[in-house]
Amino acid sequence: MSRRTLVLAISVLTVIGFAVAAFFYERASTVPQATAPVQEIGALVRFNSPSFGPAKAPVTIVEFFDPSCESCRAFYPIVKKMMSQHPADVRLVLRYVRLHAGSEEAIRILETARKQGVFVPVLEAVLEAQPQWHGDAKATAAWDAAGQAGLDVAKAREDMMSAEITATIERDAADAKKVGVSGTPTFFVNGKPLTNFGAQPLYDLIWSEINQSR
Repeated sequence: MSRRTLVLAISVLTVIGFAVAAFFYERASTVPQATAPVQEIGALVRFNSPSFGPAKAPVTIVEFFDPSCESCRAFYPIVKKMMSQHPADVRLVLRYVRLHAGSEEAIRILETARKQGVFVPVLEAVLEAQPQWHGDAKATAAWDAAGQAGLDVAKAREDMMSAEITATIERDAADAKKVGVSGTPTFFVNGKPLTNFGAQPLYDLIWSEINQSR
């Protein structure tokens, strides 16, 4: 089954997920963006990658993620729900991949949001608005959504082309190529690739790793 077919199959879950966005926003306080350095694990995790959940969680999910990817949008509430069910056991690390028009613009929005301390609300707003900016190289609707979610847009536009953000994008692209990422989302759980794409196989792999850690 193709990923596009799977996107259609889980689109109802996406609608439900964004309908309860307030619930997930509250959860952001218990699954926060990490501020402490992340231990590097080869090409999967870098010390300054966006991350959520306890730093010493026994299970680390690495998601190679394109904010313009419809499947990534569909999986976002699913992954957040999995994390909320195992808040002490699971950490999520996001890595960026550019596959569509507007992807890089959206990534730069997210990275400036991270610098401003509003990564979670901006990420959720940008994903919710994705149908309005998908395929737009300037990601105009993503900028609008980010501003409404608390991003200082003027400051973000000043900072978005910084050498640091560009280095993050290029590093993630190189790592994605190194580990063989060909589409998004691509998941690794404790370094193990998700070989059967889908919500249930991902949950099964996470649960298997949780059980092994106990």
